[in-house]
Amino acid sequence: MSDTERRADATAPRAVAAGRLSAMDQVSMLLARSIAFQIAFVLNAAIITIAFIPLFVLPRRTGVGPMKLWASTSLFWLRVICGTRIEVRGRENIPVQGALIAAKHQAAWETFALMPLMPDPVFILKRELFHLPLWGWYARKFGMIGIDRSAGTKALSEIAEKGQAAIDAGRQVIIFPEGTRTAPGAAPAYKNGTAHLYHRLERPVVPVALNSGLYWPRKTIRRHPGTIVVEFLPPIPPGMGLKAFRNKLVETIETASDRLYVEGCRERGITPAARGDS
Repeated sequence: MSDTERRADATAPRAVAAGRLSAMDQVSMLLARSIAFQIAFVLNAAIITIAFIPLFVLPRRTGVGPMKLWASTSLFWLRVICGTRIEVRGRENIPVQGALIAAKHQAAWETFALMPLMPDPVFILKRELFHLPLWGWYARKFGMIGIDRSAGTKALSEIAEKGQAAIDAGRQVIIFPEGTRTAPGAAPAYKNGTAHLYHRLERPVVPVALNSGLYWPRKTIRRHPGTIVVEFLPPIPPGMGLKAFRNKLVETIETASDRLYVEGCRERGITPAARGDS
């Protein structure tokens, strides 16, 4: 072995170690930024909710602005601290009057990020969230629709009644058809609630696809840099049978979300998981 080869062989382990250190530094930086964002996220919510407590004695509509302000500033801090941006596609399909919107649910992100995109949104959410200090009080005061998931058909009737009232008032009712967060690329598990609302309300339904779970994953504090894409798809017209509507909704949302998932994986430099591996 020549002297040059010996020197190259001796420096190889140090180069590998340096590469590992670099990867560790990247993970540490990601974690540090994620923790910093979480602190900013909580403080931002606390400051805004406390500052606007006087609105509790005013009509509901006065609370729309502060809730959108909280959502917009949260997105701002997510972009500045974590480098996570948002791209909205299909803006022409975003309703400005009363409507029913069925959105893919991968992360907590869409529970606030969709809010600034519509004039007067109302979310259908777990009733337990109403018990959260400050935020839950705002949600109840300003007309979010709580669902008792243990109440079965009674809950569906209550949601239909409140959803109808909200749409008649010109609000955009947002429901997550899967009922809970689903990992990107995982097999979908759609509940019957959205089809029930579609049948009872006799309104078009605007499907929404997204890939937020790639950047705001479940069960971890990590927030990845990149671009979350949310896509408003053409509305599904009223008048379809329950089974036909459900199949159409699943196909529409899942096809678009799978496409956005692959696109996001490409951006992040990771391999898409096969169905059932997530």
